[in-house]
Amino acid sequence: MNRIASSILTFEVIVVALVVPVAVNLGGVNTTFGVVSAGVVAALCILGAATVRRGRVGYVIGSAAQVGAVGMGFVIPMMFILGSIFAAMWVVLLRIGPEVERRGAERVEGPGDGGGRARSE
Repeated sequence: MNRIASSILTFEVIVVALVVPVAVNLGGVNTTFGVVSAGVVAALCILGAATVRRGRVGYVIGSAAQVGAVGMGFVIPMMFILGSIFAAMWVVLLRIGPEVERRGAERVEGPGDGGGRARSE
């Protein structure tokens, strides 16, 4: 789950960085607002990706980054859509990630009866 979370946040940094020049050149967005808002969201994503392996703090920072990415839509309107896509992936990760990890751990450990070996009585 940690790898997926850090991957989502890393890809989000790339998208946030690439959306600013497009919004400034094609959308007429104020350069200062676009760069500052993207910088804040990118910093949250990088910090979240770096700390996600340390436990709950990384996931809280990543969640704040998702809120920031959707909120960036007020500065760069196309971020309402892109931020919502990343937020949806983040919610799905938080929702089904622990279950997937638990099932994966069970699969690695094998069945609870010692791997199906015959008992000697």
